Amino acid sequence: MTTSPCWCWSTSLNVPRFFTLTQAEKLLPQVESAIREAITLKAEYDQAEAECQSFSQRLAVTGGMHVDRPRLLEQNSRRESAALRVKDSIERVHEFGCVVKDLDIGLIDFPALFNGQEVCLCWKLGESGIQFWHGVHEGFRGRKAIDQEFLEHHQGELPN
Repeated sequence: MTTSPCWCWSTSLNVPRFFTLTQAEKLLPQVESAIREAITLKAEYDQAEAECQSFSQRLAVTGGMHVDRPRLLEQNSRRESAALRVKDSIERVHEFGCVVKDLDIGLIDFPALFNGQEVCLCWKLGESGIQFWHGVHEGFRGRKAIDQEFLEHHQGELPN
């Protein structure tokens, strides 16, 4: 029986990093490139996982009478390699100081401060820039448009 790997979304940074909108926007091209790579690698993993599952189902139906052991080992190796590459790619995103919230849609949060409270600048793959923010416990459904009040009262770490 196989299990899907746990794609860990937490950052390995010990000290939180907070971004201004300008700082996050400057990183966006690099973050976008890294998240696109992670999504592509996850698709490779999903395909390898589906092939392993199909093989396991065929094996169960035939009672294991005709096992192509080299092929099975190659499929398992391909799946494990893809899983490691996805994990490495996600870690690359985290190294920027942002957090992958949903790999399937390319949802990224950049920690920030607004009126002294931790919030998240929120960006999704395909959006032209960072246009939304939300509280740390609100998530994607609680996204609010970045308005003048937010711009005047948010902060990040200086200098960056």
